[in-house]
Amino acid sequence: MLQIPLLIQPLSIVWDFDPVLFRIGTFDIRYYGLMWALAILIGAKFFDNFCKREGLPSKVSESIFVYGTIATILGARLGHCLFYDPVGYLSQPWTIITGFRDGGMASHGAAIGLLIGLWLFSRKNRLPYVWSLDRIMIPVGIGGAIVRLGNLFNSEIFGHETSLPWGFEFVRSHKWVTEYAPAAVHPTQIYEAICYVVTFVILCWLYYRRDLARRRPGVLFGIGLIGVFLTRFFLEFIKTEQEDFEIGWALDMGQWLSIPFIVLGIYMIWRGMRNPEVVAAAPKSAAAASDPNAGHGAGNTAGSGAPKTTAANSAPKSFHKKRRK
Repeated sequence: MLQIPLLIQPLSIVWDFDPVLFRIGTFDIRYYGLMWALAILIGAKFFDNFCKREGLPSKVSESIFVYGTIATILGARLGHCLFYDPVGYLSQPWTIITGFRDGGMASHGAAIGLLIGLWLFSRKNRLPYVWSLDRIMIPVGIGGAIVRLGNLFNSEIFGHETSLPWGFEFVRSHKWVTEYAPAAVHPTQIYEAICYVVTFVILCWLYYRRDLARRRPGVLFGIGLIGVFLTRFFLEFIKTEQEDFEIGWALDMGQWLSIPFIVLGIYMIWRGMRNPEVVAAAPKSAAAASDPNAGHGAGNTAGSGAPKTTAANSAPKSFHKKRRK
């Protein structure tokens, strides 16, 4: 019997993407920075939609851009410096600023910075902190996916070797060339981006279709935290180590930093589901609005039991505050 040998070459994708969008002399604009800017702009646009949808003044949506942008960028940069190379940056602290263009932004640092920025934003606009937390998770989902595409354009933060047909060869990455070539590796940036988009879609459905942010304050925030950081926790098992000190660790730095956010997410869901559901305030009829005695007598007796939590008394204070003359 004639035997014909089958020469099957493993499929892979050669990724030779130039990370520079354009260059003017020694100055260049990279796709990674553009992705960060796009994520921030989308976040501001979503908050503008939230404010219009819920009857808040335009100045509220304008202030989130300032607080959110500064806090996120500072948190991301400081997080990278302190979590991944504290000795180097603390011995030369000026490189935290001067080395900014060399890269180094940590998503966990961005999350911490954003939490602080949202607290300041909420205080300034007299909004409940949980109101801001619930709504920020929607743009965080899509923003995280966009930033991961920036990592893909930079040929960084990829996974271990794989024989799967969608494995990538990051030919512009020094790490891939020296440690993995010619083997393909997991494009974990794409895996993570897909998971974040799924989280974003779920959060949008819960906010716009199920009105969960109003009915169960805190639950949307908790679901978002779990969607983002549980994804990060599991994908870290197939990622390469970002720093040498992580080699040999049972869990890497990204996983250790994700655990508190996952725990917080579980707590927020439990807390939001445990508290009474917020009931939307029923609109007054025209007759009731014109009758000054409406709501007294028998109607008042019927409602003299335990007070219910309604959208009117649980909404942000700035919704109801009257202007003093």
